[in-house]
Amino acid sequence: MEILIDTREKPNAIGKIIKQFEENNIKYARSKLFVGDYMSLANARFVIDRKQDLQELCGNVCQQHQRFKAELQRANELGIKVCILVEHGGNISCLEDVKGWINPRLKKSPKATKGETLYKILDTLSWNYNVDFEFCKKGETGLKIIELLKKNGG
Repeated sequence: MEILIDTREKPNAIGKIIKQFEENNIKYARSKLFVGDYMSLANARFVIDRKQDLQELCGNVCQQHQRFKAELQRANELGIKVCILVEHGGNISCLEDVKGWINPRLKKSPKATKGETLYKILDTLSWNYNVDFEFCKKGETGLKIIELLKKNGG
């Protein structure tokens, strides 16, 4: 398997991911991807978009909703399946668990997005754009990327 990594992925942020690729004899190269952050050369119709935690994802789907939705729509129109991989860990292991997420921003702003609201937004995006949401601990991201790409024809 050879994995393409989007050039917008910051080298400091993906050091552990690359190390896991190397430990598993996975070849990789950096290239600007049209959609997502990771793609197997064997299947350009499946991409993984990595988010460092639920707070980043919340910002994408709330503050940058139109841009985020447009990217999903472009992928959908081109027949590209998107999987959002969230490096959150803790008690968040599936989309349903997002309902119980406590947004750290609630301490400063009672109007910050609550877990239940974020869940509804993500569930709607999943339904409307055929997006999958996967969750992992930060130390397992590289292995999870390999697993997901292999499972989807990589």
